Amino acid sequence: MSSTSSAKKVLTLSGLIVTVGIVFGDIGTSPLYVFQAITEGGRHLDKQTIYGGISCIFWLLMLIITLKYIVYALSADNNGEGGIFALYALLKKKKKRWIIVPTLIGCATLMADGFITPAISISSAVEGLAYIAPDINPKPYVLGIILILFFVQQFGTEKLGKTFGPVMVLWFGMLMYLGIINIMKNPAIIEAINPKYAINLIFRSPYVLAILGGVTLCITGAETIYSDLGHCGKKNIRISWIFILSALLVNYFGQAAICTLPDFQLQKGETVFYQMVPKYLIGFVIILATTASIIASQAVISGIFTLMNEAMKLRLWTNFKIKYPSEHKGQIYIPAINWFLMIGAACVVIVFNSSESMTAAYGLAININMIMTSLLLGYLLMARFPRFKWFYVVIFIGFLAIEMKLLSANTSKIHSGGWFALFLSAIFFFFLYMYYKARQLRSRITEYVKMADVVPLLGKIREDNGIMYEATNLVYPTRSANVKKLDSTIFYSLFRKKPRKAEVTWFVHLDITTEPWGVGYSVEPIVPQHCYYVALHLGFKEEHRMEYMIRKIHQKLVEKGELQNRSVFNSIGDTFKDVDFKFVVINTRVATTNMLTPFQLTVVKTYRFVKKLGLDSVEDFGLDRTNVALEYVPINVGKEFNKHIEEQ
Repeated sequence: MSSTSSAKKVLTLSGLIVTVGIVFGDIGTSPLYVFQAITEGGRHLDKQTIYGGISCIFWLLMLIITLKYIVYALSADNNGEGGIFALYALLKKKKKRWIIVPTLIGCATLMADGFITPAISISSAVEGLAYIAPDINPKPYVLGIILILFFVQQFGTEKLGKTFGPVMVLWFGMLMYLGIINIMKNPAIIEAINPKYAINLIFRSPYVLAILGGVTLCITGAETIYSDLGHCGKKNIRISWIFILSALLVNYFGQAAICTLPDFQLQKGETVFYQMVPKYLIGFVIILATTASIIASQAVISGIFTLMNEAMKLRLWTNFKIKYPSEHKGQIYIPAINWFLMIGAACVVIVFNSSESMTAAYGLAININMIMTSLLLGYLLMARFPRFKWFYVVIFIGFLAIEMKLLSANTSKIHSGGWFALFLSAIFFFFLYMYYKARQLRSRITEYVKMADVVPLLGKIREDNGIMYEATNLVYPTRSANVKKLDSTIFYSLFRKKPRKAEVTWFVHLDITTEPWGVGYSVEPIVPQHCYYVALHLGFKEEHRMEYMIRKIHQKLVEKGELQNRSVFNSIGDTFKDVDFKFVVINTRVATTNMLTPFQLTVVKTYRFVKKLGLDSVEDFGLDRTNVALEYVPINVGKEFNKHIEEQ
């Protein structure tokens, strides 16, 4: 972990300001569109709707965000890291198969959120231009901001990011100010804290589903709070949440207050949020809201990069090229994901036109994600604290009951836009699950041979003068986590085809640990001076640099006197300081003699498609292409074709 990152976790005023900029952008821009969704653009302004809506907002922020995420979720960290994959990494040790489904659903819905959040946040802010120029079409401006936002990702946002904290502090301060001056117009709105108004809304309002669908939007950004645990630390998040919660509640109550005024109404293009802004502040607030929305979108984009990076490291997704546009290791840029999100966000703007239309698509994906988090988090806490098992059962049944009620409300909006989020989530889940099943199928059918059967053959090849040396050091990445066995595919490559001869043969196993950071290794000499098994232990956030690491290990063994730094090519042996290495990367293909079931065929084809989108094995392992031999080996994954033939 870099010193920069560590500094953010220290509980200081600067750390709190940075946290406000990084963590709370998404939830902080929700006031722009929540009451617009609750009132359906000003069509429902009756007391039951307004009082019930603000009461629901208050209790959701207190129960779901404060209790579930700030109290419980932030305590469930994986060595300081949070998010859906942190829960998966922790529960993976329990060896429960079912955890993969909610994990992948959670990942899929967060990806869908990455499409919608930039579109709705920026649209809702820019739509304030209607108060200055009523005839203006905000769509080109929204699309322009989105395109610029994604374009600058490749250059890094470290320097610009230093302004995020102060800007968001100013934004939340403005939210609080606007809330206070509008609450003063109807102080009686504070009475809505009483949960009876929320209960009355749920059981008696004819518009309950539409209202709850809008209310859900006030807790979007909850998963971002948990996911950014590793960037800011739980103390900074918890302390700053006191300020954030106060600002949000005051603003929401201010919006509710003006909605209850007798002469309040919305004209075309107007929003509840901008109606609470005094005319002398409207220009400044539009600029500030747009800036806050860009920051919120940036936080979501960075969160998606982090999410997919963790999926890759946990081998739940194929590896994409990752760049580090700044000196801070925690800031990553994944080009393929970036352009994919940009196209998706632009499509959302084009398809839905306005932020009000987008709200129907927005809440559903996040709602499903919250349910998945509740399932995983509740199970983890029950496993960690068995003495309090039933306490957590009751608590998380309560969370699930609330979230399922919100889900029922959001499913009612499928026809008006929810289909989009559901469609995206379903596609992402399909590819994630098929990739997982392919990896599972591959590991299940991976065959091994005893290392004791390999060693004599290596010796015979080394002594056979009729076989030319291929390299001094021949390195094979292996799936085998045990020094006593070797992949049958490597056996096939070494002996079944043209035998490969080297002075030293290395079998390297890459072990991705459940720890986010750390690099370690162990070396097992199979045949001293001639054959070694190396296990590389990498944290799931570490880069793969296999060639660099093997050369370093070779150097250390030479320094210890366990290996000779000597080339087998005598004519040039003294010319170069470093001896030569050659890496053999094996790609498997289903043997033509296999008969696959329809499901297996779908899994294999999906896996191949996904692999084509990402890095190939050479880039994946961090190898120099000039030192690599690519080889294809057939494997059996299904029933073999068997047909009797007769000689005629």
